[in-house]
Amino acid sequence: MEEVPQDSRLAIAQKVFLIQTKDVPDVKRDELKEEVLAAIYKDNLAPLYQYLCTELGWPLDSARLTAMQEVNAGKVAELELKRKDAEENLGETEVRDAMLAKAEFLGSVCDREAAGKAYDEVEKKTASGGNRVDLLLSQIRLAILYKDWRAVKALVARAQALCEEGGDWERKNKLKVYQGMLALYSRQFAAAADLLLDSTATFTASELFPYSRLIFYAVVAALPTLSRTELKKRVVDSPEVLSVIHSLPGVQSLLEALYSCKYRQFYSSFLEVVAEMGRDMFLRHHIRHYSRELRAVFYTQFLESYKSVTLESMATAFDVSPAFLDGELVDFIVAGRLHAKIDKVSGVIETNRPDAKNALYADTLKKGDLLLNRVQKLARVIDME
Repeated sequence: MEEVPQDSRLAIAQKVFLIQTKDVPDVKRDELKEEVLAAIYKDNLAPLYQYLCTELGWPLDSARLTAMQEVNAGKVAELELKRKDAEENLGETEVRDAMLAKAEFLGSVCDREAAGKAYDEVEKKTASGGNRVDLLLSQIRLAILYKDWRAVKALVARAQALCEEGGDWERKNKLKVYQGMLALYSRQFAAAADLLLDSTATFTASELFPYSRLIFYAVVAALPTLSRTELKKRVVDSPEVLSVIHSLPGVQSLLEALYSCKYRQFYSSFLEVVAEMGRDMFLRHHIRHYSRELRAVFYTQFLESYKSVTLESMATAFDVSPAFLDGELVDFIVAGRLHAKIDKVSGVIETNRPDAKNALYADTLKKGDLLLNRVQKLARVIDME
């Protein structure tokens, strides 16, 4: 099946993000501004034009704004006439279709407030749960454009409730991608990985982002969260992932570095992936957190193979300087993320992973002491004989 193009409003949202984010390198912001304005003028996106002029400090062309508003008002009036005609001369289905046409037009010109009211009216006339979900998904994409993530969360919750009441298979699969996107934005990487990887074989939400982007998001979310066995099953051996991953900057190399223990290529591939994350409106604000989580996973995996290892040897394995690695490991050890200690005199890292049997024995003793204390307290108030 041919992939539906990405919603043009989300393409604009990504361009606006790059224009606003000044420290992303190699971005031709003047060209992007011209592209955004050209799209606004072409489709008469008057509400978005006003919003961006305020948000980005662009000079507002009052004459052009008025012209766009007049065109949109004429179209709305035309759609209202069709609705009235349907109410007077046709049936309920035609009335709903006329109402939907108006809501979709208002959404297409980015009039979020008016579109929301129109969509709510259409929803009251809609019996099918699947069609109601479609209305909510349209509103979600409009909310993303205006960066209203509170509204996105509420709309996703409403769509999920409808699907749980008896939504069809296609809408449920599509909603998974929207939920995965929201989880990704909300820094819930484990949930995002689960939802997005489940969607790779049945992806139909290309209006949100293209398939290659789905794979990028899914693998990025999976790397710091999936166990080694799950990573093998759901990512390394996934035909859907394998069909695309070679085209994603740094992702295949980073996956190989983790799964095949090729630690020397970790930092080079990691920097490529982070650079791509920095250009993405869903991921950029997580870079520092994500970077820390992934480094902890790599260091932990390396140290699990050793009782002790020299700092020099580990630095060579990661192709970094011992001084850099020493600073990295100290931070993670102090934070309790690595079970190890560094002997600075001999330059040795000693692992002190908690032994599972000893931990179970200590837990049993602790619970036994607690039980004995309770029995003793009970003995004071009850005649044991």
